Amino acid sequence: MLSFHQAVAEDFKQVNQLIIDQLHSDVGLVENIGHYLVEAGGKRLRPLLVLLCANALGLDDRKKLDLAAIIEFIHTATLLHDDVVDVSALRRGRPTANAQWGNAPSVLVGDFLYSRAFQMMVGIGSMDIMRILADTTNTISEGEVQQLVNAKNPDITEADYYTVIHKKTAALFEAACETAAVLAGASLQMRQQLRTYGYHLGLAFQLVDDALDYEGDAAKLGKNVGDDLAEGKPTLPLLRVMAVGSEAQADTVARALREGDASALPAILEAVHATGGSAYTMDAAREQVARALAQLADLPDSQYKQALVDLANFSIARDH
Repeated sequence: MLSFHQAVAEDFKQVNQLIIDQLHSDVGLVENIGHYLVEAGGKRLRPLLVLLCANALGLDDRKKLDLAAIIEFIHTATLLHDDVVDVSALRRGRPTANAQWGNAPSVLVGDFLYSRAFQMMVGIGSMDIMRILADTTNTISEGEVQQLVNAKNPDITEADYYTVIHKKTAALFEAACETAAVLAGASLQMRQQLRTYGYHLGLAFQLVDDALDYEGDAAKLGKNVGDDLAEGKPTLPLLRVMAVGSEAQADTVARALREGDASALPAILEAVHATGGSAYTMDAAREQVARALAQLADLPDSQYKQALVDLANFSIARDH
């Protein structure tokens, strides 16, 4: 268990049980797919953020467990839909739900998880939290559509790229931190600081994911290296090649993106390494982490604050 998980280990155990309890359905297939996803594990970063922020603010209320489960259900629903859209076959080292059961069940169980999350939100009874999470799920959906529009387009700018990773990834990190602050009755300033921490942390995690797609080990990543290229995703390492590489390197990347040509991966990897595309992306991630950490200055010292610091540092030190 990583250090930042240890700080809330007991809470986490209860959240995991709550997730299993809330997956109950009269329809067996819903439970089968739900349990399959839960058992796949993962870092559970978003519910972790809820627990760390809530505890750092001194909240002692079971509603924080509900909120953590809600955030995880929203995230899992987006993964189910994402894997269908991307036609992904592997996640966390296991076949995706759509590879196992087909697209239709995956989409429908994703819908079930979204609706279960909103049922649980009603139970918390905070219009502020409902507003934040309703806006967030809308933003994530927009990000998914924008990513689809951007696919196989080598003319995407860095600004376009950052807009998508904010909507697709950082938005839920922001929401996890801010809703925990709302639940804890924190000041508007603290709410904003924790939201901004989540924003920069989410960007850092996605930047590192995108760098690892051209550097990582498939066994550690739990997905196939080069998947982004096969999907025609213009991520930052590739944008960097097209910005500073030779004409031949830029043409190789542009053609591979337009065609979603994974067979071009060896040439692309060579171009990414030659132009420092991954290093450039990692430098951008480090800058985001520094900005995230600056937002914690006013948070009282505690093991939970330290865990938020450790989590930010982990985001750029990991290899998967």
